[in-house]
Amino acid sequence: MIPFTKAHACGNDFMIVAQDAAGDLDRAELTRRLCQRNTGVGADGIEFFSWTGPNSGRVHLHNANGSVAEISGNGTRCVAAWMAEALGSRAGDKLDIVTDAGLRVCRIDRIQTRDEFTAEVTTGMGVPGFQPHTVKLSDGAEVAGVEVVTGNPHFVILVDNPAFTVAGKSWQTMGAEICTHRDFPHQTNVEFVRVASEREIEIRIFERGVGPTSSSGTGTSAAATAALALYGCQTPLTVVAPGGPQTVAWNGPGEELFLTGPATLIARGEAW
Repeated sequence: MIPFTKAHACGNDFMIVAQDAAGDLDRAELTRRLCQRNTGVGADGIEFFSWTGPNSGRVHLHNANGSVAEISGNGTRCVAAWMAEALGSRAGDKLDIVTDAGLRVCRIDRIQTRDEFTAEVTTGMGVPGFQPHTVKLSDGAEVAGVEVVTGNPHFVILVDNPAFTVAGKSWQTMGAEICTHRDFPHQTNVEFVRVASEREIEIRIFERGVGPTSSSGTGTSAAATAALALYGCQTPLTVVAPGGPQTVAWNGPGEELFLTGPATLIARGEAW
């Protein structure tokens, strides 16, 4: 049996499994099986964790389809909440988590333990890179957007309608096509951004290896990068996804971006 903890960050849910507990099982196959919503535990991915010090750990992330992802901002925050509970952390404590995209330092801002364990966490997401890019679709239509790197790849598209449609297509259809577009040989996450005000944007997310999802930490960071750099928005910026809001603080190119949001531990169990 494999012990696990399940957590979510704005509805983006992950299982946390100790590397040792998974033994020599194939991580991709195990992830696909356990992340199935109807026949498994159900999750957007599994964070395989190992302690590296008294306040530090190492994670390897597999998406629900078994593919390896460099990082998940929300998944990293879920791991930080799990570590905080295990360590008895308090507001102001910092936890170091090494991902396949590098070290992420998570500061515990607030802990709430009534009914469930929830940690409000600010994560240093690194220095984002970005550049405008236009994708030519199979039907000949061209879609302008912004390539953003927040430890993993993103393509951000500005929309002007509450349905988030682009070129007459739903954001889900457009996201699926762009995710696997030849311009992105390793595939890409796709975010659709509607500017509500200079301090708030709304987003929809098509996540590589998952599909449409309620939230994404790196996606929130990527959308905010484009909005702050190119769409006239101001920091700190509230980013509202279907799963809820997160806050991004970023002072511009060359500076580290900081992401703040909640993570809640929701279940523990054992799986075959």
